[in-house]
Amino acid sequence: MRHSSSKTQPVVAAGHQVTAAIAGEVLAEGGNAVDACIAAAFAAFVVEPVLAGPLGGAFLMHSPKTGPSRLMDAFVQTPRRALPEAEADIRGIEVDFGPVTQTFHIGAGTTAAPCLAQGLFEAHARLGHMPLRTLVEPACRIAREGHALSPFQAHVMSLVAPILGASQAARAIYFQDEKLKAAGDTLQNPALADMMETLAIEGPRLVSEGEVGQALIACEGNHLSVEDMRRARPIWRDVLVLERADTRIELNPPPSLGGIQIALGLDALPARPDVSTVVQCLAEIDRLRRETGLDHDPQDARNLMLDDALVQRLRKVLAAHQAATRGTTHISVIDAQGDGAALTLSNGEGNGILLPGTGIMPNNMLGEDDLVPDGPLSWTPDTRLASMMCPMALRGRGGALTMLGSGGSNRIRSALLQASIRLIDFGMSLEDAVNYPRVHFEKDSLDFEGFGSDSIRETLLGGWPEATIWPEPSMFFGGVHAVRSGPRGSDAAGDPRRSGAVWP
Repeated sequence: MRHSSSKTQPVVAAGHQVTAAIAGEVLAEGGNAVDACIAAAFAAFVVEPVLAGPLGGAFLMHSPKTGPSRLMDAFVQTPRRALPEAEADIRGIEVDFGPVTQTFHIGAGTTAAPCLAQGLFEAHARLGHMPLRTLVEPACRIAREGHALSPFQAHVMSLVAPILGASQAARAIYFQDEKLKAAGDTLQNPALADMMETLAIEGPRLVSEGEVGQALIACEGNHLSVEDMRRARPIWRDVLVLERADTRIELNPPPSLGGIQIALGLDALPARPDVSTVVQCLAEIDRLRRETGLDHDPQDARNLMLDDALVQRLRKVLAAHQAATRGTTHISVIDAQGDGAALTLSNGEGNGILLPGTGIMPNNMLGEDDLVPDGPLSWTPDTRLASMMCPMALRGRGGALTMLGSGGSNRIRSALLQASIRLIDFGMSLEDAVNYPRVHFEKDSLDFEGFGSDSIRETLLGGWPEATIWPEPSMFFGGVHAVRSGPRGSDAAGDPRRSGAVWP
């Protein structure tokens, strides 16, 4: 979906109509882009519960119309110690996406120290304008009164039904008559409303040291300590910057894995690359990522992935090719002052346990293969986990500002790389760039959405005959939600793959 106009005005793109509408209400009442992102995040906890939760992690890109962008890292932190394997509560499940399946782990032993709530308060203290209680109130009202489950959210819930049904407390919210709730059914979570209201009054201490944090630590089989919860704090970082054509690109810096890989692709790809060249680029980045041990040493990601020798090597591979003929959601906002904010947040898929009296299912980040590739007990103690999440900004001619980001776990890097190429190199509209068929390469395996062109399909299958063809656009390929403001007015596009919605 998309909105455009002949004059500059505030715009929002998000993963749910309610999320976008609440952000829009904040903008209409005089709030700024960060206010809108905060209100939308609380709304997402209610209407996108599998993808977002108060005990998860996030990244916020703040891009003022004039002045440098800054990136707030509010992602999760690993515990300082691990329980013995026999004592850790860790259980495996499989999520069936249709053509492919993906393994996740749940249980108290998969929960990392959350930083999302702390990050929202930090962003509000530094950059917010409206009272925090005002920003939280709409989400509390919806959680208490209930809302009709959307078809997309019902589908997402069906994918992770074993997680939502893993405890009786969770079943009481997400099941009805012993069956998972379906589209149109009412979803209520009054305990979550009470918790969010209390959080707005007491502040992030409720999570780091108060009742919510204590309830999390009390879960049997978890690794977290009181000190782990206290030490999980947001970190502000300088953005990763590169130029392509006449566009300044601002990305999530290391230890993020997504930003550095997107930067490598944009730095190495030729102008207006064809789809097969993009696939070759993604395949080579995936190989370099594994060869350099990037997943195991994200702190050194900048040196590993932007080394001149690696960039030149990638360019040579692409030139030779030419000659041969997860649970995540995103919110993008530009306000009336022309300032932008992009917030990508994730709860993993949830650990299957509902904390008593809170309505909250904590994250299962330590159980995600994308984040901890060698298993749910292989993480390095007391470390900020790396992530593919990458809210980003594009600054173009005449002061045009585009804010974008995506959900989709490991698919985030390929989704944002391709959307950026479509916007920068091909000059597509936001809607066309977001909707364009996508490819993704992972561990010697190519997945791509069915392209309208037979020649493109034949070329891809010629190079990768065992590729998986998706007959229609799928949430597997991420969900890019983007907004833009510039001399020609404002524009917003929500990715239909993840039920994207825009305001106004």
